Amino acid sequence: MSERPTIIDVARQAGVSKSTVSRVLQGDEPVSRQSQDAVWQAVAQLGYEQNAVASSLRTDRTWLVMLITPDLTNPFWAAVARGVQDTIEAAGYSVVIANSEWDAGRERRFLKTARRNRFDALLINPTVVTNAELLMTGVPTVLLGMRNDLQEFDNVGSDTYGGVQLALNHLYQLGHRRIGFIRGQHKSGRGLSRQHAYHDFLQQQGLPHDPELVVEAPYELERGYQAAGVLLQRSTPPTAIFAANDLLAIGAMHAAHERGFAIPDELSIIGMDDIEAAAMTLPGLTTIAKPKYEIGSQAVTFLLERLAGNTPSQPRRVFLSCRLVVRSSTASPRSSVIPNS
Repeated sequence: MSERPTIIDVARQAGVSKSTVSRVLQGDEPVSRQSQDAVWQAVAQLGYEQNAVASSLRTDRTWLVMLITPDLTNPFWAAVARGVQDTIEAAGYSVVIANSEWDAGRERRFLKTARRNRFDALLINPTVVTNAELLMTGVPTVLLGMRNDLQEFDNVGSDTYGGVQLALNHLYQLGHRRIGFIRGQHKSGRGLSRQHAYHDFLQQQGLPHDPELVVEAPYELERGYQAAGVLLQRSTPPTAIFAANDLLAIGAMHAAHERGFAIPDELSIIGMDDIEAAAMTLPGLTTIAKPKYEIGSQAVTFLLERLAGNTPSQPRRVFLSCRLVVRSSTASPRSSVIPNS
C-alpha cells in the first residue's frame, strides 16, 4: 500500500467496524479479546499510525506537556527535565522542552504556544510571567521552584535556604570564619533565599558581615571565575568560598588555581546542585546536592493528579531536602599561609 494507511484500512484488514478499531486504539471501552488481537495484528501488518491531531479533536486531549526552563545549558535543569520526562512518559504523555534563556518575550511566547496548540498541561520555572498570565493559559500548571508570589499553583522545589545553611555550617565546623560568598544573580531579580541564608548564618554565629566578602554574579562558569578573582584580590582574602551553584564554584576553582591558591590547603570551595561535573574536578568539589530528578518527578505527579481531576482544595508547596556531599575541595584553614596574588 503506497498511501498512508487509515483507520478504515485497519478495520477492513481486521474484519471489524471502524468504531471497534477506535475503541481498541483508545482503550476506552471493553472489546472482545478476539477483536483486540485482530485490530493490533492489522495495525502491525499495515504500519498504521494514529493521527494525533484528529484524535485530539475527538478526545480534547493532545497527550502533550510543555516544560519551560530558563537555562537548559545548566546541567541542573537537564537533570530536572530527565525526571519530568521519565515520569510523564510512563503515563503516556510526551514532553516538549522549551528554553526561555531568561528572555521575557520568549517565555510569554511559549505560554501562547501551549494555549494555541492545546497542550494538556504546563510545567514551568517562571522568571517574569505573572499569576494572571499563567491562569490565562487555561491548562493545569505546576511550578518548578518555590514562588511566594504565585499562590494559585502547586510548587515543587528544594530547600535552598536549608542547603546554604548546611554548606556554611560545614565550613564553620572546619574552622573557617572568613567565608566568601559568590551570590548567584537571577536575571529575573528573584532568588534571594541564598542571600538570606548567608546573612542569617553570619548573625547566628556572631560573625561580622563584611561586604567585601560578597560578590554577585550570573550563574555561569566564567562569571564564577571573575567573581572569585575579585574575592582573592582582597587585602585579606577569604579562607573559604561558598558559591551559589556548582558552575560558579568550578569557575572559582579555576581562578584559585591560576592565582596560586592550593585547594583545599589554602582555600576551601563549596558549591550547590551536585551536577555531574562536580565529581570530576581536581580536587573533587564539595557541594550541596539538590534532588533535581525528584523535583521533576514530583512536579509531574502533581500534574497528573490535576489532569485526572483530583484537584486539591489548596495549592501544594513541597520543599525537598538537600544534602551535603563532601569531596576534597574543603578542609580546615591554614590561615598562616596567604599566597601572592
